Amino acid sequence: MKRVPFEEMHGQMRQVLLKYGFSAERANLSARLFAEASRDGVYSHGLNRFPRFIEFIQNGYVKVNNSPLRTAQMGAIEQWDGQQGPGNLNAHFCMARAIELAQTKGMGLVALRDTNHWMRGGSYGWQAADAGMMAICFTNTTPNLPPWGAKEAVLGNNPLIIAVPRSGGHVVLDTAMTQFSFGKLESYRRAGKMLPVEGGFDEKGNLTRDPAQIEKTNRALPFGFWKGSGLSLMLDLMASMLAGGKSTIQISRQDRPDEYNLSQFFMAINPNSIGEPRHYEQVLTDTITAMHRAARADEKQAILYPGERVIKTRVENMKLGVPVDEEYWTKVLSL
Repeated sequence: MKRVPFEEMHGQMRQVLLKYGFSAERANLSARLFAEASRDGVYSHGLNRFPRFIEFIQNGYVKVNNSPLRTAQMGAIEQWDGQQGPGNLNAHFCMARAIELAQTKGMGLVALRDTNHWMRGGSYGWQAADAGMMAICFTNTTPNLPPWGAKEAVLGNNPLIIAVPRSGGHVVLDTAMTQFSFGKLESYRRAGKMLPVEGGFDEKGNLTRDPAQIEKTNRALPFGFWKGSGLSLMLDLMASMLAGGKSTIQISRQDRPDEYNLSQFFMAINPNSIGEPRHYEQVLTDTITAMHRAARADEKQAILYPGERVIKTRVENMKLGVPVDEEYWTKVLSL
């Protein structure tokens, strides 16, 4: 397995973005968000996603110099137009704005329309937690998930992130609405592996562990079956309605199959604005300790809280270098 030092990966992608008209500051941040995704083990939305991001710039979907513009405000709630700017920069900006609101008002909610794919959604949960904030954020997507009981994809595999800051390591849930994200399906397929559990349907309508079959039918399995399907719908409605933007079914049509003009939701909550900080820390300590001490169903399988594996992966990859798919790394080097 080839590994690349984090700073080399960051620098290479930064140089590519500079070629495509990014300012030095924006190129540095966007490249860092891509590199950090791979550093933390989310390879499908880090380096592997970068060449497609460049394609979207070339196709005119991503306007490299555009930044969000505020269109409405009421108390701690704001609405912004992303103006088709780079998705990870728009998302980072909106979470920063939600954090700023939370610092003075106790909480901040920013709804964003007409933006692009935010890449790794967990980035913005970690961003908030690093600032001492709890956070909830989500995005809609192109239609790629059939409602429960249907064959046609009209819902989105809308990622949901929930973050809680913790001195011993933040607790950050980053989950798609399906048992496996499409990025994870691609990773399993490229590695020639079957999924550990059923993740979608084949052409005969049977559940399968074959990632290639699921990609072919575009029928991924919602987590919790009908529950994941219902949650996808609710996240889509909240993001698009609050942002004044497009819903999943409006994002992609036959005449424009690519994914852009998305709607997103960012909420930051200042846990120190109410309550007792000692109680907050005690709840975290007691809960995480109880999880770690729970009797294991499999002695070889560790019990981890959301985000714990990320922390371990981050440390390992910073020490040894970030693992890369050589095909994707070669593509980035040639851009």
